[in-house]
Amino acid sequence: MIKRLFALVIILNITACAELQQVVDNLPENTPGISNTDIANGLRQALDQGIDKQVTTLMKQDGFYKNDLVKILLPEELQKVDKALRDIGLGSLADEGLKVLNRAAEDAVGTATPIFINAVKGITFNDAKSILLGADDAATRYLAGRTESELYAEFQPIINNSFKKVGANDIWSNLINRYNSIPFTSNVNPDLTDYVTKEALKGVYTMIAVEEKDIRTQLNSRTTDLLRKVFALQD
Repeated sequence: MIKRLFALVIILNITACAELQQVVDNLPENTPGISNTDIANGLRQALDQGIDKQVTTLMKQDGFYKNDLVKILLPEELQKVDKALRDIGLGSLADEGLKVLNRAAEDAVGTATPIFINAVKGITFNDAKSILLGADDAATRYLAGRTESELYAEFQPIINNSFKKVGANDIWSNLINRYNSIPFTSNVNPDLTDYVTKEALKGVYTMIAVEEKDIRTQLNSRTTDLLRKVFALQD
């Protein structure tokens, strides 16, 4: 009985997806009110809105540090450093070390926008169909697939320079030296530039996905006629 019910659920899900796909596939090119071009442009507009609203926020001071969704926490090998320093009364030093990691990410994010814009321009109607019928973060995952390598290459040197600018290298050298001098601890020497670069990228995509989900699920986030028309297809 359970197997039959499970099979029925699968059949219903497949049928629903097929029907929705058919709705979009059968849209004539020049249907009054909405066209294939409108759908592609609507997806571009949704991503542009997420980039403009969310990436700009991350660029500001505390854009990462005071945002619990994307705040860069310590890598696993440094969590023991943080705890050990707090245990011996050096909590303020540990806090400062965490803050400079997030400051470096905030510095780097400004380079993302032009790379994102180029990727968004490349969305085709076929891309748009699969994105529109996909998960709540389908457009964001599309964007990540086309920008992640390039953004890493852009972010990494900026974060490295930012470490120097905000004194992160000195702060973390002091932190790690203090920790390594504590009896019975094992020495650590993590690659913080690589770690923060990857966490910054993750944070950028997280916030764009937040905006995408809002557009998909909240009518008041569809701030243009085009967004309202296009995303009505997936409601």
